[in-house]
Amino acid sequence: MPVTDDDALSDVLHLDSVAVVGCSTTTGKAAHEIPAYLQRQGYEIHPVNPYADTVLGQPAVDSLSDVDAAVDLVNVFRPSEEVAGIVEETLARHDAAGDIEAIWLQLGITNDEALADAEAAGLTTVQDRCMKVEHQRLLAE
Repeated sequence: MPVTDDDALSDVLHLDSVAVVGCSTTTGKAAHEIPAYLQRQGYEIHPVNPYADTVLGQPAVDSLSDVDAAVDLVNVFRPSEEVAGIVEETLARHDAAGDIEAIWLQLGITNDEALADAEAAGLTTVQDRCMKVEHQRLLAE
């Protein structure tokens, strides 16, 4: 089951390196503003957007497997119907690189079946929650 208790959410929020799948170049969109907020809070943001060269001053890559740095957390801003493929790619990277501890589906994004696969592989999962809201609620001073 995706985590819902504050202690487990706080543990996930303490992960530093975040690949943002669906990170947007458009100011005002949640998929831009939330990663920008996280970046301002000290998170290392790795944008995954095949239609952009850079997002938030960082080079954007076409897929999760193209992120050159170690990744602790995958934050997803894509429709629920795309989650299964993203989880599959996350698990492939997790197996190959040994990184990625958690996957976070933003508010309004759910896929219980795909997240069950991630949990079976040892990843912590969060779904249908906003990382910015939870960060402000649990960690911001």
